[in-house]
Amino acid sequence: MNNFPDSSSEVTVQDASSLTSYQFRFQDFLIGAQMLFVAFGALVLVPILAGLDPNVALFTSGLGTLCFQLVTGGKVPVYLASSFAFLAPITFSVDKYGLPATLSGLATAGVVYLVLSLIIFWRGSEIVMRILPAIVTGPVIMVIGLSLAPTAVSMASEAGQGYSAAMAIGVATVSLLTTILTAILTRGFLRLIPILIGIVSGYLVSLILGLVNFTNVAQAPWLAIPSFTTPSFHLPAILFILPVAIAPAIEHIGDVLAIGSVTQNNYLRDPGIHRTLLGDGIATSLAAFLGGPPNTTYSEVTGAVALTRAFNPAIMTWSAIIAILLSFFGKLGAILQTIPVPVMGGILIILFGTIVVIGIDSMIQAGADLLQPRNLVIVGSILILGVGGMSIKAGEFALEGIGLSSIVGVLFNLLLPQGEKKPN
Repeated sequence: MNNFPDSSSEVTVQDASSLTSYQFRFQDFLIGAQMLFVAFGALVLVPILAGLDPNVALFTSGLGTLCFQLVTGGKVPVYLASSFAFLAPITFSVDKYGLPATLSGLATAGVVYLVLSLIIFWRGSEIVMRILPAIVTGPVIMVIGLSLAPTAVSMASEAGQGYSAAMAIGVATVSLLTTILTAILTRGFLRLIPILIGIVSGYLVSLILGLVNFTNVAQAPWLAIPSFTTPSFHLPAILFILPVAIAPAIEHIGDVLAIGSVTQNNYLRDPGIHRTLLGDGIATSLAAFLGGPPNTTYSEVTGAVALTRAFNPAIMTWSAIIAILLSFFGKLGAILQTIPVPVMGGILIILFGTIVVIGIDSMIQAGADLLQPRNLVIVGSILILGVGGMSIKAGEFALEGIGLSSIVGVLFNLLLPQGEKKPN
C-alpha cells in the first residue's frame, strides 16, 4: 500500500472528530460524489434483482447513512447501502408473502443489530475483541473481498448488450489503469479522486465505442418521487428473515474493524461498536419502513477510502446528500445508470483487492503467528468456507458465505485451546 497517497499530504482529508467541527470544501463534495459512484452499482443492483424500486434504495441509502452519522457522532467514514446478504431471502419472501409482509421482516432485522448493540453496551467492547480477535476478523475481511472478486471479474469481462467480452475487458482495463496511475503518479487534488477519474475515462472510451445507451434517459422524467411502500406485520415473513440478519451483523463488525485499520482509529471504543451497530440497525429498519432493501456498510467504499486516504467522515455525509437528491431527479439517476458495467468492473478489481490486503494487514499489525496450528485451523477454515461457497440449509433458512465462515471462525476461536506462544 506504500505506493498509494501518503496520509501526510497537505491535501489529504484528515479524520474529523465530529461533524460539528466541519467546514465546507468543494473538494469534499467531489470526493463524496466519487464515493457514491463507487457504491452506486451494487446499490441499485440489489433492488433491481429483488424487484424493488432503485430510486427508493438510493433515497434510503442516503437517509440511512445520515442516521448512522448522527448516531456515531460523525466519526466513522463509511457509507451504508443495499445489502446483498438479504437478496435471496427478499426474492423468496416477496414471492411467498408479498412485498409489504417482506418489509415487516426486513424492518425487524434491524432489531438484531439493536440487541447486539445493547449486549456490547452492557458488557463493553472488550467482549468483541475476545470473540473477534484479529485472527478471526482478518480472514473474515479477506473473505469479504475475495467473495466479491467473481463479481468484479464478471463485470469487467462479460459481454453485454451491444458489446463483446473483448470490448468489456478493454473498457475495464482503461478504468483500472487510469485509477492506478492517477493514485500513484499524480499530486495534489487529483490524487484524492483517482476512482472518479477512472470512471470518467472508462465512460469516455465507452462513448467512443458506442456502448452507452441513453434510451432510459430520454424516457425518464426530470422529477419523480420514489415509489415508497410501507410494511404490513406478517409473523411468518419476520421469522423467515430474522436469522439472516446475523451474518451482515458480523460482517458489519468486520467492516468497522477494516475501516479502523485503514484510518488507524479504534472505532470499537470511539464511538463504540455498539453505536455503529445501532446506527446500522436504525438505517436497516428505516429503509424497510420506506420500501427499500436493508442497509449495510459497503466494503468497496472502505477500499476507496484506503485508496484515496480520504478519512473525513463528513465526505460520506456529502455522498448521502447527493444520493437523496438523485433519488428525486429521474434524469440524473438515469444518466448514472448509463455507466457501462465494465467501467465499474475495472474499478472494483482494485477496490476488492484492497479489502483483501486490509485483512492481511490487520493480522500483521496484531502480530498473529499464522503458522501456529490453532491459527492455521481458524484462518484456513474461514477462508475456504467463505470463498468456497459452503452452505448449510435448514428448511427455508440458509447459512453460507461470510456468515457461515464468520460463525465457524468465532466458534473455533472460543473452543480450540490456546497454543504455546513463541518465546521472545
